[in-house]
Amino acid sequence: QVQLVESGGGLAQAGGSLRLSCAASGRTFGYYSMGWFRQAPGKAREFVAAISSSGDSTYYADSVKGRFTISRDNTKNTVGLQMNSLKFEDTAVYYCAGGRPPLRDIYQSRGYNYWGQGTQVTVSS
Repeated sequence: QVQLVESGGGLAQAGGSLRLSCAASGRTFGYYSMGWFRQAPGKAREFVAAISSSGDSTYYADSVKGRFTISRDNTKNTVGLQMNSLKFEDTAVYYCAGGRPPLRDIYQSRGYNYWGQGTQVTVSS
């Protein structure tokens, strides 16, 4: 069992930066791929980024590629999301997720078993 707690959300201006962090409990953190998803009001939850259990492989949605960077520290049981060049359309609740999805499901929420409570990111235009 893994419990996930996000932090670091808040308000930023367009063009600015924020860094999200996700702290995981449990000794098996290093077994899991970790992902970030987001959900804007009235929209479905969407994939943002993911990182393999070892941290060797990363995956990004086209909408954030080149602006966001996912990272993890298996010694500290944390995963981060550095968000640069923020846009108004990045406004959403951001969720940290953990699981062992097959590669075909790395971009899908169904591939992840564990979810945080979410943290709000608001970008002002």
